[in-house]
Amino acid sequence: MTVHFIGAGPGAPDLITVRGLKLIQRCPVILYAGSLVPTEVVAEAAPGARIIDTAPLNLDEIIEELAQAQAQGLDVARVHSGDPSIYGAIAEQMRRLDALDIDYDITPGVPAFAAAAAVLKTELTAPEISQTVILTRTSVRASAMPEGESLPILAQSHATLAIHLSVNNLAKVVRELTPAYGADCPVVVAYRVSWPDEKIIRGTLSTIRPLVKESGMTRTALILVGPALDLNALDAGSIDARILHESRLYAADHHHVLRPRAKPSE
Repeated sequence: MTVHFIGAGPGAPDLITVRGLKLIQRCPVILYAGSLVPTEVVAEAAPGARIIDTAPLNLDEIIEELAQAQAQGLDVARVHSGDPSIYGAIAEQMRRLDALDIDYDITPGVPAFAAAAAVLKTELTAPEISQTVILTRTSVRASAMPEGESLPILAQSHATLAIHLSVNNLAKVVRELTPAYGADCPVVVAYRVSWPDEKIIRGTLSTIRPLVKESGMTRTALILVGPALDLNALDAGSIDARILHESRLYAADHHHVLRPRAKPSE
């Protein structure tokens, strides 16, 4: 018997991995986070599979379901949204499974920040602008942020920030990032990326708050901040300036082991 932790991806049922889908199709017990995982994903379960929405359950109740499956020798698909390694709350589940000597494995999924970048048709990294992406959140009702991980400290990097679980804290985000990034820094708030009701709001640190307030977003939104999000604005629309920020990877004069330096013609 094995518990398979599965990342279902950001929302669209066809963004789950092939491995994750096959596990859901064959496992006789399915536990899924119903508030964030679409029912279409678990609808792929085999006829007769036991399907449990864990949204109303606490940790002890979830572990009890897993223990019951073990007692019956039944594999479990434990389905989380996005990728379970990011704010997935799987560590505490795995510790309890270790204590119960229940085997488990993990299948990764498409994280929200990657899905948002795809929708935006952009890279989150840009040569000479930002080569770092920081995944973080702010402290609201969930666990407090560790010392040294406050937004003003992270902002000193000028990296692209992917701020989770914080749309209700947008005023704090704007206030704490503006000194380092500047009021004109591009911001994107991505709501339920890849779901049918997906909504993308673009702005700057100086304009994003009223735009989001007008939209009525209160949860399930990702905040992206950084100059790499809009090189057109950064370069004032200049094609020549944007070329300065192109990767050297495919440059004609860039050589490496698979593309040796061209021999001079004799």
